[in-house]
Amino acid sequence: MSIGQLAYGHQYDEDAAQGREFLVLQHLSQVRTIARQIHNRLPDSVCLDDLVSAGVVGLLAAVDNFDPSYNVQLNTYAERRIRGAIMDSLRDLDWAPRETRKHSKMIEDAIHRARQRFGREPSDDEIASELGVTPDQHRQWLNDAQGIDLQRLESGGDGQPDLLQFLSDEGESLPSRLFERAELERVLTLAIERIPKIERTVLHLYYFEELTLREIGTVMGMHLSRIGQLRVQAVLRLRSHLDKVWTSVPRSKH
Repeated sequence: MSIGQLAYGHQYDEDAAQGREFLVLQHLSQVRTIARQIHNRLPDSVCLDDLVSAGVVGLLAAVDNFDPSYNVQLNTYAERRIRGAIMDSLRDLDWAPRETRKHSKMIEDAIHRARQRFGREPSDDEIASELGVTPDQHRQWLNDAQGIDLQRLESGGDGQPDLLQFLSDEGESLPSRLFERAELERVLTLAIERIPKIERTVLHLYYFEELTLREIGTVMGMHLSRIGQLRVQAVLRLRSHLDKVWTSVPRSKH
């Protein structure tokens, strides 16, 4: 019997414990890699070691619950558990003041109102006018909001359910699941196409090319703080659009 099989066995004896420890040590580098990827996209106040610790919890859960009969590699299964544990720990931190969260929601609502008023995506100045604040104050609110913008694009935001909660991890090949994912992708693609080109570029470099804000600033020849503002505002634009559109899209209840 292999070390891995002992670790996955139901009888927890000394050999199984050693096998479990072996698997955990073998995948610690995966935890550190994922933690660094997430840490590079967070404020400096977040401690990397805290993310690694949370990731180890996810790794332990992955090792303890992994079933090799699923014909899936442990590192593939573990990545989701590690990433999920780290994100859960970040949400529990709740480092953003209530006022900052309030301002973030106000910007999102202002974008929606201005979009309805003009029939297009509003400019920075038009959003500030809709908020009843100066452009400088609007940009400061965007700066402050960077610390709370942790969820992926499909997240509904603070206190809102993730849009992809409707897509189960099981039954991915069901026609209803395929339709839901295709419909969400269509809605999200439409929303991305509507936002200003400069914000679209920042989103692409940040979420798809996985560049840091500093690297994006270098590529685009812009100050780091301005890149951060553009990213936050782009995400708020998408959330504003998805909140109004996706809730009206029929979803399967299977």
